[in-house]
Amino acid sequence: MSVSDISGLIAAVAFAALVAFLAVPLVKLGSVLDEARGSLRQLTEHSVPVIDDAAESVRLANAQLAKVDDVTTPAAEAAQNISAMTTLVAATVARPLVKVAAFSEAVRRVVFRGAERTP
Repeated sequence: MSVSDISGLIAAVAFAALVAFLAVPLVKLGSVLDEARGSLRQLTEHSVPVIDDAAESVRLANAQLAKVDDVTTPAAEAAQNISAMTTLVAATVARPLVKVAAFSEAVRRVVFRGAERTP
């Protein structure tokens, strides 16, 4: 064995040690990635039903809002009709009532004046 054979053998052993030294973190990184993949799979398995339930809840809420809208629309129309009816009644009845009130006040004053003058 010559010096070059020994130096080549030392270089080969050093290279093998370097590869083994660098392989350990790569193996650990591979196990970390496997754990991350498993965690992601579990997260997906547990979150998909939750998202489906949330979507169903939103669909049910929209259906209930449609029912509420079916109730509130006629109520709003009824409120408008009542407002229009109140305006009509006020316009129709208020003027004659004011005239009747003025007339009765005038009659009352005439009657009381006549009662004050008679001895």
